[in-house]
Amino acid sequence: MPEKPDSKTFPENRIADGETQMIRPEKQVLYLILFLNVLCMSSEVIAHPHVFIAQRLNIVFDNQGLAGFGVEWHFDEMFSSMIAMDYDQNQNSSLEPAEVAAVKKKAFSHIAEYDYFIFVKINGQSFKVKWIKDFNAVLKNGRLSYHFFVPCHVKADKLFKQIVIAAYDPSYYAAIFFAQKQPAFIENGDQFVIESSLKEDKSTSIYFGMINPWALFLKFSLKS
Repeated sequence: MPEKPDSKTFPENRIADGETQMIRPEKQVLYLILFLNVLCMSSEVIAHPHVFIAQRLNIVFDNQGLAGFGVEWHFDEMFSSMIAMDYDQNQNSSLEPAEVAAVKKKAFSHIAEYDYFIFVKINGQSFKVKWIKDFNAVLKNGRLSYHFFVPCHVKADKLFKQIVIAAYDPSYYAAIFFAQKQPAFIENGDQFVIESSLKEDKSTSIYFGMINPWALFLKFSLKS
């Protein structure tokens, strides 16, 4: 399973031997409601997610400002083996150009209707990811990775412009996390003032409001 970013740790509720814990009536009602809600969920929903992805971003600048960003998705062992079984036709433990084309067509392109699971905001306004380029799929040491580039041109100015890049599956069938080691890179950014951070996007929630996806918060401007 890919590495996950640090999350809050909640202290365990423990009762010492011989002690009893009284639950107030209002809490009993609350617990009953929560229990019934869980029972009403389908087993398919409760079982999510099924696929785990560790992500890295390569933020690319040109002379004008932001040009776009490269995306790397590194998949868990089970999904990797499924793709290898279905698309590594000659079973040589690597993906050749024709096999990569088949992976793109049958195991990637369908997420285009969900903006390729890439959600971008530019100064608070949504930027729809309509297309990507330079797709590649790599099978190495039994693990699968996808690589592609998202064009996103934002001209730099004297004032900061803010870009928020989040990657998530709205259905939470797949869970996408930033890799713990080297989660993001900046390329050709020397002529700009750049600030960045990785954190949960509290303005967005998925999976019945229980999950706030992690995002890259990027600010840049021209150097004075």
